[in-house]
Amino acid sequence: MSQPVPITEPVALGEGPLWDPDTSKLMWVDISQHAVHEYDPATGDDRVVQYDVPVGAIVKHAHGGYVAAAGMGFAAISWPGGELAWLGDVTRGERMNDGACDPVGRFLAGTMVTGGGTGAALYQLDRGHVRLLLEYVSISNGLDWSPDGQTMYYVDTPCERVDAFRYDVETGSISARRTLIDLRDTPGRPDGLTVDADGGIWVAMARGGGCVRRFTPDGDADDVIELPVPHATSLAFGGDDLRDLYITTSQLGLDADDLRHWPLAGASFLVSDVGVTGREPFSYVP
Repeated sequence: MSQPVPITEPVALGEGPLWDPDTSKLMWVDISQHAVHEYDPATGDDRVVQYDVPVGAIVKHAHGGYVAAAGMGFAAISWPGGELAWLGDVTRGERMNDGACDPVGRFLAGTMVTGGGTGAALYQLDRGHVRLLLEYVSISNGLDWSPDGQTMYYVDTPCERVDAFRYDVETGSISARRTLIDLRDTPGRPDGLTVDADGGIWVAMARGGGCVRRFTPDGDADDVIELPVPHATSLAFGGDDLRDLYITTSQLGLDADDLRHWPLAGASFLVSDVGVTGREPFSYVP
């Protein structure tokens, strides 16, 4: 495993990395600037398109382009630079945050609130219909599925844990919530997550965590990748063999002295060949 290498210029709030196997490029977002980025590892070019609302996450659309969790709803994007075409609205929370597609093409994404409230929620976009899945959420963040699709892993950041739900792939319903990974005694707080082909759960640690941690499917600590920044926000496998790990980071809460100490805060990083293989992201099916 190589050391983390910065591949983009720093931004305030990098998030939502998505490897597109059709283009061999990395999509990611800067929530603070309402921006979607397209990074080309072959050239180092990083195309940026800004929108009128913040974009929390994007997924591939099965018929081309992407779908975003943006503002207070879900919207299709005709890349590059296409306008947002709204597919459905949500009502709880302040803005959309992280999200991902399930194995049959539903797009799950949640909202967030600031100030310690629980007025946010987790939603599901299923063939054009928005469904409320989970209430009483604070900051809905990383989610992904076990390789068999029967378990959904989920982070509500202030809870400081990774929860596991039984997931019914046929209906899209969740049940039997339990704590899988308790992170209350671990520096930082959990943010984004992804699951590799072996079922390992990779968690980006923000709020001073400054690392990515891998856990076994049973929730046992297995590996850690330290970063030269305090806030790791999200992560995605990429590269031709899906053995590279892309990690986004943030500058939130850092003052001028902090940024002098951590000049790479907010950059996206590449860790080449982490020793396991990721999985291609699922696409939204309308």
